Order: sequence, then structure tokens, then C-alpha cells
Amino acid sequence: MSADTARPHRRHNPLNGGWVQVSPQRMGRPWQGEVSPPDPLPPAYDPACYLCPGNTRIGGAVNPEYTGVHVFDNDFPALEDTPGSPPGDDPLLRAEPSPGVCRVICFSPDHARSLPLLTHDQLRSVVDTWAAQSAELGARFANVQVFENKGAMMGCSNPHPHGQVWASAHVPHEVATEDARQRDWLARHGSALLTDLAEREAASERVVEINDDWLAIVPFWAAWPFEVLLLPRFGVARLPELADAQRASLAQILKALTTRYDNLFQTSFPYSFGWHQAPFGMPDTRHWQLHAHFYPPLLRSASVRKFMVGYEMLGEPQRDLTPERAAQMLRSVSGAVHYRPQHEQDTP
Repeated sequence: MSADTARPHRRHNPLNGGWVQVSPQRMGRPWQGEVSPPDPLPPAYDPACYLCPGNTRIGGAVNPEYTGVHVFDNDFPALEDTPGSPPGDDPLLRAEPSPGVCRVICFSPDHARSLPLLTHDQLRSVVDTWAAQSAELGARFANVQVFENKGAMMGCSNPHPHGQVWASAHVPHEVATEDARQRDWLARHGSALLTDLAEREAASERVVEINDDWLAIVPFWAAWPFEVLLLPRFGVARLPELADAQRASLAQILKALTTRYDNLFQTSFPYSFGWHQAPFGMPDTRHWQLHAHFYPPLLRSASVRKFMVGYEMLGEPQRDLTPERAAQMLRSVSGAVHYRPQHEQDTP
């Protein structure tokens, strides 16, 4: 990179074609972030929680006494598996049907067990569920979006550890854009964009976690302060294609990464996290690499967040904390030992 990284500069995102304004001179003073007093760990079972085993959901259905990962159709789906009305023909006011399916994935029957507090085997079960749901729904729909909104700050309506999967007949804008950008990169360079990135970044200062199969980095073009891009170090287009060992190493790096997140400000770190995989039914996926985005809102502490407002909404994303500094901060805390005492985690 030729720009003076200590001065204001822009960074290009080759995955979506956008730019990010970086203003590191605004962070000239030493800064470690602030640590808030840790919140108490929630109970293992909450009788008022509509996702806990045996409880009645808002729609009236009763959860089974599940003991592992539990999947059910969303009681209030954003997509419905119906054909809908035919497309309109007004070029200015266009609309079209968007059939699909929405499901909820409870990671654990334990109300307190977010991803970093799950065991490796429990996390592996979550990974297997993501893959199984993708395979099942991908047989019927073009796009399968697996994601988690964690924390009230990210609009999560229930603190019970859970994610979602939305399958749609259409390919959403973000995935379509990444598809086009990756396809163009392959045509121009003869290799996959994210494969090249993983090879380039494996020894960079933006690495947060790495193992034989996976790489977690604060991307060079990150917009959110502690944004992370999780990449495979091998060729794979979709979750169901992951081999047994690759699923095991994915569970390992997910636990380490989310533990670092929690340890940074000693809080259950909020984020939106999700997988981007090649659209299903696409015959040629040489340009595609499976990958996951983590978009956490926190900036300085458990309560001080970054707002994408003003210039960010009207112009382009802007950040003061450089990606390199954010990665260093995440590396400086443990990915192996969670800040909560083990005896607290073991409390039934």
C-alpha cells in the first residue's frame, strides 16, 4: 500500500467494490479501551424465555425438552414459502414475489451458553447443523443465509443463544455483489479472490486467529471497529462441503475468536455474524470461497458503540481505529481462557 497509513486515507474493499475512509490521526493518544463491570451470567433456564426447553413460544407452540441444537420454523417469518403475486411492470415502482423459509437455530438448551461458552463438541454440533440446514434448504432455494444477531445492541429479541437461517428463491444484493466481484477477479487473475487474500494475509498484522484450515482477520478494508472476516485456507464454496476435520477446526477457531471478543471488554460481545456461501444451483463455483463476516458495534467499551451516521450514511464508512490496531487489541486478550471464572460457568 502506497498511502501514508498515519494520515487520512481510503481503503478499497475488493469483495463489494466499496471504499472506507480511515482517519487514524484522530486516535493519536494511547488507547486500550475501557472495561465495564461484568454482567452476571444468566441462569441456565429461564421460565419466561420462549426459546428454553419445554417453554411455550409466543405463537403457542411448545418447545420439546431438547438437549442439543434445536431447529424450528420461525413463528414470525420474514419470508413465506408461497408463490405470491406476479411481478409488476412499472419500471419505477418494481416489486416481485420473494418466497422463502425462515428457521431459528437454538445453539444450546442452556440459556446462558453463547458460542464462546459452548464446549468444542457443542460448537461442532452447531457447525454440523449449519451445514445440514444449508444442504436441505439449498435443494429448494437459491440462497441460504445462516446468521446470528447477538445482543440487544444488535436488535436481538431474545438473549437465549440462537441464530437463524433464511432461505430465499432470490439471491440477495450483498451475495449477488460478492458473486460478481469474485467472478470478475477470477476472470482477471485466474485465481479466487478470497483464496488469494487468505494466502496474502496469513502472516499479516491483521491476523486475529489462525489454524491449519481457517484464518480470522480484521480485514484491511474493515468498516466496523472490530470487524472480522473468517476465511478457509482451502477451496470450498458452501458449508455442506466441509470435511469432518475442517468442521472440527472451524469449531476450534470460532470458540477462540468469540472468546477474544468477550475478553476484550469483559462482556458478552454483541455482533451480527453470518456466512456467505455460493448460491445453490450454480454449476461453476471456482470463483467462490465460503466465508463469514462478523460485524460488532462496540468501539471503546461494553457500552460505547460505533454509530454509522452522518458521513457514513451519506458518503461512505469511516473509522478512526485502524484495522491493524484493532487486530492487535484482539490478539492481546486470551482466546483460550474466558474472563468468566470457570466455577461461574459451571453453575447449573
